[in-house]
Amino acid sequence: MNPKYPIFIISKGRPIKCLTARELTIMKVPFTLVVEPQERELYAQSWPLAEIITTPFSNLGQGSIPVRNFVWDLAKSANHKRYWILDDNIEGFHRLHENEKFKVADGTIFRCCEDFVDRFANVPMAGMNYYNFCKKTDSVPPYYLNTRIYSCILLETMREDRWRGRYNEDTDLSIRFLKQGLCTILFNAFLCGKVTTMRMKGGNTDAVYGETDNRREFAESLAEQHPDVTKVVFKFNRWHHSVDYRPFKANQLQYIEGAKPISNEPISNEPNNYGMRLSS
Repeated sequence: MNPKYPIFIISKGRPIKCLTARELTIMKVPFTLVVEPQERELYAQSWPLAEIITTPFSNLGQGSIPVRNFVWDLAKSANHKRYWILDDNIEGFHRLHENEKFKVADGTIFRCCEDFVDRFANVPMAGMNYYNFCKKTDSVPPYYLNTRIYSCILLETMREDRWRGRYNEDTDLSIRFLKQGLCTILFNAFLCGKVTTMRMKGGNTDAVYGETDNRREFAESLAEQHPDVTKVVFKFNRWHHSVDYRPFKANQLQYIEGAKPISNEPISNEPNNYGMRLSS
C-alpha cells in the first residue's frame, strides 16, 4: 500500500548517496526529488526513474529553508491537503511492534500515519520518530502528542505558517503550531532510521553546519525564538537546546465530524494491520 499524499525528498550534494531515495525505491514508494538546478543532471543520472523538480534558486546560503518553503507552496498549489517532506539521509523505515523493530517493505506505514492524522481537525504537523529514540527495552506509546517533529514530516498545506530561521527549523515550526493551540503527533509505532546530523557530506552538513561547529549557536538561536519554553544546556559534552513542552499538554486532539468513535459501539480487540504481516 502506498501513501495517498505526495512525498518530497529535499536533497543537495548527495546525488549518489541520497539514502531516502534509495530506500523508497526499494520499497516501490513513489517520491519526488527536489534539487537545485545545477545538480539536476547528477541526480537524474543516479535516479533515472524518479520525478525530479528543480528549485528556481541555487546556493542561497540559507540552508534548507528556501527549498522547504518552495515545496510547501508547490504542494499547496497542487491542492494537496497534506504532503510529506523528508530529509535525504534516512536509511530505513521500521514498524515498532511488541518491542521489536521490523524493517518495512512497502509504503503502508505512511498510509497508516495519514489515515490516523486525517481523523483530526487540528493536527498540522506529524511524523515518525527516530529509530534510535525508541529502544526495545523501553515501554513507549504508539505516539507522542504535542512535541517536536523531525526529518520525516507530514504537513498540512493550508496553514499560513512557513519555515524560517537557519537552525532547528523543524523544532521552531513545531513550537509555533503548539503555541497556536494546535497539536502535533510523533509516531513511535512507525520509525525512520535517520543518519546522525553531520555524519554525511552534503545537505546542511556543508551548507549550514560546515560554516560553524558552534553547537551553542544552534541552541541559542532557538532560545532566542522561544525564550519562554527553551533554554540552553550543556550535556553529553556539548551544547543543546532544551524545550519544555509541558505548557502544551492542554492542547487536545479534535475529531473531524464523523470520525469520533461512538461510546456505545462495540470495539474490536483485533488491530487493523493494514495488511502488514511478518515475513522471514
